[in-house]
Amino acid sequence: MAFETEIDQISALAADHPQNIALQCFDANYFRSLTENLQKRVLYCMKSGIENPDSEMGCYACQPNDYDDLRPFFAQALAVHHDVSENARHENNWSLASVTGMPENNQLDFAILGLPALSMRVRVGRNLANFPMPAAMRREDRIKLEAQMMLAFAHLAADPSYGGAYYSLTPGHPNQISEDVYRALIDDHIMFKDMSNDRFLNAAGISADWPFGRGCYVSEDRSFIIWVGEEDHLRIMCMERGTVLNRVFDRLKHGLDVVSAIDGLAFAQSQDYGIVTSCPTNLGTAMRASVHLPLPNLTADGTAERVKEIAKPLGLAVRGVGGEHTPIGKDGTVDISPSARFCITEAEIVAALYKGVARLKAEEDLA
Repeated sequence: MAFETEIDQISALAADHPQNIALQCFDANYFRSLTENLQKRVLYCMKSGIENPDSEMGCYACQPNDYDDLRPFFAQALAVHHDVSENARHENNWSLASVTGMPENNQLDFAILGLPALSMRVRVGRNLANFPMPAAMRREDRIKLEAQMMLAFAHLAADPSYGGAYYSLTPGHPNQISEDVYRALIDDHIMFKDMSNDRFLNAAGISADWPFGRGCYVSEDRSFIIWVGEEDHLRIMCMERGTVLNRVFDRLKHGLDVVSAIDGLAFAQSQDYGIVTSCPTNLGTAMRASVHLPLPNLTADGTAERVKEIAKPLGLAVRGVGGEHTPIGKDGTVDISPSARFCITEAEIVAALYKGVARLKAEEDLA
């Protein structure tokens, strides 16, 4: 029977790597019931987790409809990671009016909490419905997607509220930038780094053909950015130093609407699972909303352990100011963001962030 060697390999790896969700969720009986084509698709999705069994998720979607076509496998993996039932369905909703317990006029203003201007950021991942996912793209697919996105970038650049320009890493592209400009954009935390050094993305095929089809659009004020060709086709983010969280949330939604309204740029979405992403950890909203919050009293010991104790029951993740596994700021600044992506709405994510910051500010004052 086909793929019996692969079944034995996965079984052996699963026994030694209980943290690898994809390996643990692989059901040999379900796999054997599939057509050969669907079996190949399951193995392709698991390729990174098989080659890197120390992975935690251990799989990536390779086609926009993988989550639906391979539902028994992915439903179990999603249930384990997101702590939901296997028949869970996701709904997207950006309306803050849908969230209970909101401040007056749904204004998420940190100044009301007695906080100064904070670094605020909301970002989402998106994939175009008419292309394979990054793991299954060929070089010509990546180049074609980048060329198609130029329609959106021209539209944004012509809009006075965005302006800006697109910077391409693709050799021979009209907007190709030099290595020095690329390094400067990385140093300014605007452009993403070379993906070809990531063994997980390499095994999945996501980082293949580097640097073809990669680049980023940057608005004139450098507060609205779209990455092209990273883990997802697009990573779209809005940032600002201020106190009103609604400003970055609303501007991001407007930018998404501008892009998706252009012919040929519809985003991949599942009726049951919401926004489709390469990694199942981001499925649903594909959103991360965060603020850099100074908490000098709660971090007086030089660590964020006390902050994490308060934040975890609130569903908040605590990171260093440079991201995961980086130190907190010298003034006690930490990165705060809701952990959930799936079976939660976009509006609930930013509301949870605001309410969480309010609780942390109160604990900081008590400390």
